[in-house]
Amino acid sequence: MTRERVIRVAGLAVTLAYAVVIVWAYARQPQTIAQVTGGLRASVGVYRIDPQAFADGLQFFRRDRFVEARAAFARADPAARDARTQFYVAYSYYREGWGRLYSTDALFAKGLETVNKAIALAPGGRLVVDDPDLQLHSADELKAELQRGLERDVSDFNPLRVFRSRK
Repeated sequence: MTRERVIRVAGLAVTLAYAVVIVWAYARQPQTIAQVTGGLRASVGVYRIDPQAFADGLQFFRRDRFVEARAAFARADPAARDARTQFYVAYSYYREGWGRLYSTDALFAKGLETVNKAIALAPGGRLVVDDPDLQLHSADELKAELQRGLERDVSDFNPLRVFRSRK
């Protein structure tokens, strides 16, 4: 091969690699450098969460300290690429936003957005978390609860609603 041909092939390879990165960034729309690097690592199959930060998040979650739990989960999964971690983040929005008389729409909307992300990350779109401390084990159940909390209908004015339990 001549030197000119090698330069052209190398230039074409670099251009194609750059185009792939641009298309990936446009499709994923990462917001932070951690999401960029985590997304690239996930594409190659080497992305891992921080198990200690995840365990810290679970401890906060189980003590109903949801803001702290989300901070720990964000440390554990900085690229937001782990379906199970995103499930717990969505569940924390549900639990924090749930109320006997009304639900906080802003928290439920964030939870719905996050559970949709978790479903998209899960293999085959099916996510089941085997945690005996939870009443909702699948992302589909959590999504349905969040959607119900955002809907407005006649049952919102039912006084017996005070006796319902948080899941």
